[in-house]
Amino acid sequence: MRGLILVIDAFGIGAAPDADHYGDTGAHTLRSVCGAGAADGQPAWQALPALGLGNCAALTGRVVAGCPPVQKPLASFGALAEKSRGKDTTTGHWELAGIVLEQGFNVFPAEFPSFPSELVNRFERDTGYKLIGNRAASGTEIIEELGSEHQRDKALICYTSADSVFQIAAHEHTVPSEELYRCCRSARKICDDYNVARVIARPFKGRPGAYARTAGRRDYSIDLPGPSMLDQLADHGVETVGIGKIGDIFNHQGLTHSHPEKGNSRCLVRLQELLEEDLDQHQLVFVNLVDTDMLYGHRRDPLGYYRAIEEIDGELPKIIEILGTDDFLIICADHGCDPGFRGSDHTREYVPLLFYQRGRTPVDLGIRASFADVAATVCTMFGVQSDFGEPFLSA
Repeated sequence: MRGLILVIDAFGIGAAPDADHYGDTGAHTLRSVCGAGAADGQPAWQALPALGLGNCAALTGRVVAGCPPVQKPLASFGALAEKSRGKDTTTGHWELAGIVLEQGFNVFPAEFPSFPSELVNRFERDTGYKLIGNRAASGTEIIEELGSEHQRDKALICYTSADSVFQIAAHEHTVPSEELYRCCRSARKICDDYNVARVIARPFKGRPGAYARTAGRRDYSIDLPGPSMLDQLADHGVETVGIGKIGDIFNHQGLTHSHPEKGNSRCLVRLQELLEEDLDQHQLVFVNLVDTDMLYGHRRDPLGYYRAIEEIDGELPKIIEILGTDDFLIICADHGCDPGFRGSDHTREYVPLLFYQRGRTPVDLGIRASFADVAATVCTMFGVQSDFGEPFLSA
């Protein structure tokens, strides 16, 4: 048997009940995306609405123009509410894998100086590089603003966001990527003392006025506080495979194999290649499709976001066709990132839950109290006992 978890990064379906605590009242990623791409009166996409995406959104009381509920969805459908504090990639993925955080990661203030002087001093002493920036910013904007200074003085550009991140950018010809990665590994050790979820290397290239980030991004995640669904499955002989940035998010803990493909297209190609291989043991494939978040959500580009979903939607029928009778597919997200909302950060939202298995009668899964219900269900499907969440379907 093969299980597949497809995380469409930042694909929220409406503000969560506690969105006001995060300044996200009124956020609705799906509504903004459909509003940008769906022609008046015409449905957005094909496969996702047929599976029940609009039914997921309707559970939260928000019927979305362009993606309404359908009479007979092909998949069981629900909405996931995040139990952990936060709205970042690490928190969302960890909870999907069964780890609920009682205390959120440390988030830094937006204004200069975002990072405490002790952290900055330790970094500069350990790496030999000065830091500039030191505030919350859009990555593309701060690189354009400070790129020339960085190239002149070889000072590294550091910045944060509404997430728990310490990001370091460097031009690949000024500070080679391997040197940037070394600095990020030093930063990771320092940031452990500040409960920072991720240190992110952001190499870029080009010249002033035309800088562009490369595909050399690397994420250095804080250690997991305990075993996740991946550990439980691997301990019981299930092959666990990560595609995209899954390996970085989980520090490769509990993963049998990792394919760190960059971009949705390459991740989807790798996924289909894996699905066409013969199985000799049970297998879980955990995929993150990051473009919706990184390229379009944060940059507040709803039409680009719509087209990224269109690409995923077009590949889903091929993926479903490959699945065997016992195989199952879960489609979900890790948080929202409403491209029609103010700012450039993630948004605290419900996320969709779709569960497809050939021959299984679709049911309404309702609003789930935790993303961890995904982990509980996956373990149940593989016959592995766990203490994660509440399974929403039986094997």
